[in-house]
Amino acid sequence: MRESSLGLNRKESFRRRNAAYIRQGEWFFLPAPEVVANSMHVLRNEFLSRGNGGKPHIAEECYRGGGETVYVSAAYPTGLTAKQFNTLPEQERKRGNFRMMQRDAAAYVRGEVWHPDHKTIVLDGWHRVLMNTENRSMAMRYLAFLD
Repeated sequence: MRESSLGLNRKESFRRRNAAYIRQGEWFFLPAPEVVANSMHVLRNEFLSRGNGGKPHIAEECYRGGGETVYVSAAYPTGLTAKQFNTLPEQERKRGNFRMMQRDAAAYVRGEVWHPDHKTIVLDGWHRVLMNTENRSMAMRYLAFLD
């Protein structure tokens, strides 16, 4: 647990801002000073969304990297790996209206992050974006973070 490795006590670990992270709603922002983003790949005013139809948080600057390439369509909303995609009949691959996306890419943000239900926060330097862990519950087992 990151909080204990930084010497935070239980009370400090529940604060919205501590040495381990800054929290806004369901999003946690962990300092990532090691990140060097190519300015050509930095997105402005990027939505942070669970994909469940809720109001997104908006980050002034966002950089994403890594993850797994998947093929997404209406029939496969959480995506198929390349191996799974290639096992589909050729007709289905051609008419399936697939698009390539990255599943579970690491997201980093800096600058202002705002949402109508929360106080705007300002992140100095890149911070790794993580959702709260409720998506690990049995009820959320079909959730996928797609970009």
